[in-house]
Amino acid sequence: MRILLAEDEHTLGTWLCKALEHAGIQVEWVDDGRLADRALQQHDFDALVLDLGLPGLDGHQVLQRLRERDQRLPTLILTARDSLSERVALLNAGADDFLAKPFALAELEARLQALVRRARGVEHPRLACGPLVYDGARKQFSLNGELLSLSPRELAVLRVLAQRSGEPLSKLQILERVFSDDDNVHPEAVEVFVHRLRKRLDGSGVRITTLRGLGYALEAG
Repeated sequence: MRILLAEDEHTLGTWLCKALEHAGIQVEWVDDGRLADRALQQHDFDALVLDLGLPGLDGHQVLQRLRERDQRLPTLILTARDSLSERVALLNAGADDFLAKPFALAELEARLQALVRRARGVEHPRLACGPLVYDGARKQFSLNGELLSLSPRELAVLRVLAQRSGEPLSKLQILERVFSDDDNVHPEAVEVFVHRLRKRLDGSGVRITTLRGLGYALEAG
């Protein structure tokens, strides 16, 4: 999962980036509403975590512009003012969920996962594709009940594909989610990891298909 975090409180932003990335969630962090609006137009994300009190453009304006462009990105609002009237107004403006400060990291993670599942029409919390199952607590894949031995990068690529199983992901989308901390990685590196994963999945009932012009998709069958 790759999210945009729009939060101007630097202590909170730094902590959230480290904690969420440790949990396997890629985070792009901006501290200004104008930067958030620009990032939302230029890059692909799975969810937006939006603080209301941003400089430049406040959170209400960022949300309004997002929905005016008909971008249906799942959006979770961070707010210190958890009033009923504000929640109703934000829901009407296109917000999907709320989290009042201060909050527990585990709750933020769970809400993000639930938002993304609902946005894709998938309510079941287990990350799986046929006999391939990801254990989020252990950060491991199993295939037909057997632990799948993967390098950290292989695991990250497979997890990205599993999160959108059945849907194509381009090389760039995979690159941004797996190698966001390394600007020197070439898109062709994705081909190398997909080739390795195909070997590991061969004959298992799960495969990575290439959809011309669209990218790679993880499929069962």
